Amino acid sequence: MSDTSKSVNRCGFVAIVGRPNVGKSTLLNHMLGQKVSITSRKPQTTRNNVQGIKTEGGNQIIFVDTPGLHLGQSKAINRYMNRSASTAIKDVDLVIFMVDRLVWTDEDEMVAQQVQRVNCPVVVAINKIDQVDNKDELLPHLKFLAERLPQAEIMPLSALRNTNLERLEAVILENLPEGEALYPEDQLTDRSSRFMAAELVREKITRQLGDELPYQIAVEVEEFVQTGKVLHISALILVEREGQKRILIGDKGDRIKQIGQQARIDMESLFDTKVMLKLWVKVKSGWSDDERALRSLGYE
Repeated sequence: MSDTSKSVNRCGFVAIVGRPNVGKSTLLNHMLGQKVSITSRKPQTTRNNVQGIKTEGGNQIIFVDTPGLHLGQSKAINRYMNRSASTAIKDVDLVIFMVDRLVWTDEDEMVAQQVQRVNCPVVVAINKIDQVDNKDELLPHLKFLAERLPQAEIMPLSALRNTNLERLEAVILENLPEGEALYPEDQLTDRSSRFMAAELVREKITRQLGDELPYQIAVEVEEFVQTGKVLHISALILVEREGQKRILIGDKGDRIKQIGQQARIDMESLFDTKVMLKLWVKVKSGWSDDERALRSLGYE
């Protein structure tokens, strides 16, 4: 471990906010050059604020990846996700407000209203710019964003293709306060290994079953024990209905086996050790709208 007390040039917090599915987690992973946040094409994949830490050349950027701010869903889990994202922008040194290409929705407007109230610099990141075929359409959109958020710097980029990310990092560093690193230089996230393991299982479920299964799925790691050269992980997958359990397990257990294999490969890469992964599925009716159940699952 490095000495955290050594002086660095700059250190600060950067919140990445936006409506669901605009590419916030992809941006975080590409800025770090490592996978810290899970991703899928389905909205609301990210449920918790996840910090990703980048230490380089004496500077430390602490990114906060947030759940997508969304409208029209009133379950306890949705309220929790919106609260998490709204809280994250209150005490940071810079906010990156991500939008998707030339699209502007009611949810983008809701995020813009929150971003307008922050007391720090804002970058509006127009993501997936590589997918804008007609670049002439970009100019009116840039003008619209500049009028909508006059205090912000507007930057087209592609998180997936690494387009303009160096420039984004330079702008971030210009706006961070001088100070010492808060984390050791080899630490990548503030989240525990157990949390990361649970998230990897949830990512594989979301990628495999996003259309068939709604978001009433939670993963709880019950065992996380290193024995010799093998890490033993047991995880419980909670669903809300018996039918969801059947979908998740699949024909003769094929689906759950596939999910387990994919998650194990990622875990072995993340934890740099052989992993034995066991998965169970349990029906717990109404967990996603039960504040107490959410707290017991770590949504606080």
